[in-house]
Amino acid sequence: METVSGASNWKLVFRREGGGVTILRAGTPDVRAVLPERLFGLPVTALGDRALAPERQGDALPPGAEAVLVTCGPAEAEWDNRRLQDLALPETLEAMGNYALLNCSTLKTLRMYDGAARWGGGALMNCRSLDTLHLTRTGPDQGEALAWFAGELSRELDVTLHGPDGITARLLFPEYTELYEENCPAHHFDYFISGAGYPYHHCFRQKRLSLKEYDALWRDFLGMEHDEAAALRLAWRRLRWPLDLGEAEAGYRAYLKEHAGDALRLLMEEEDGDVLPLLLDLAEPDREALSAACALAREKGDTAALAALLENQHRRFPAGLEKTFAL
Repeated sequence: METVSGASNWKLVFRREGGGVTILRAGTPDVRAVLPERLFGLPVTALGDRALAPERQGDALPPGAEAVLVTCGPAEAEWDNRRLQDLALPETLEAMGNYALLNCSTLKTLRMYDGAARWGGGALMNCRSLDTLHLTRTGPDQGEALAWFAGELSRELDVTLHGPDGITARLLFPEYTELYEENCPAHHFDYFISGAGYPYHHCFRQKRLSLKEYDALWRDFLGMEHDEAAALRLAWRRLRWPLDLGEAEAGYRAYLKEHAGDALRLLMEEEDGDVLPLLLDLAEPDREALSAACALAREKGDTAALAALLENQHRRFPAGLEKTFAL
């Protein structure tokens, strides 16, 4: 087996087809891994059927296939994808075969480009942890990848859209559930949908995301049973990356103001504190919420966040605590 250097450790079985490479099997011991974009001068254009399925990695070499070992350092685990949590697919990828990621149960984050147009059946079957997608647009027009993923995954989906100059939007697609119940007297199955996230996963027209429809779902979403933490993340991310936001800004800002204390806590626990001043300006937290956030910043030892909170507190409540005297 030939050995080449790469960004990650892989044992690859591939076939040269039509000026490109189809990866038939790919196994890695890494937790974070990047599939090569080119092999022996040819672009990697497709993942074959069950290419990354853990149970396939020991199969015999198919007729006409080649094998290569891609290394970036010593490997400390089996080359079977059972530790894989973060996978980056190449920009050259055009197609994903049937059950391509079957049983990649630890995979949580997928990074890919918007150029892939063909998706095999069951490509994400049993990817029970997959809830984060980083999607980079390859051209001026929006591709179909996001519509496909939103339709395949009913769980809460955290999507970051990247453009030539960095992040253009970060969107939350809330969770919903689908349930089939057997109706014995009628000899058929009844289909039920529950959860406020279903319309978000289907706000696409001609397989293109409609941000206008996405934002129009906000009021109905709040009127249904929903996860408040998810609502906070959704509102905050639309305001932080306001791509095509328009008139929907007012509704998101009102929600942040109403839940300013929870929004501050969520941001300090989950995201980059450098954007805390923006949240403070948008949410306008009251004195009590600021005091609680200051206490959390002290507990975490986050001096930058504490400085921003104290500055905001001093600017908005310059008199400090009211004092009373009794004689």
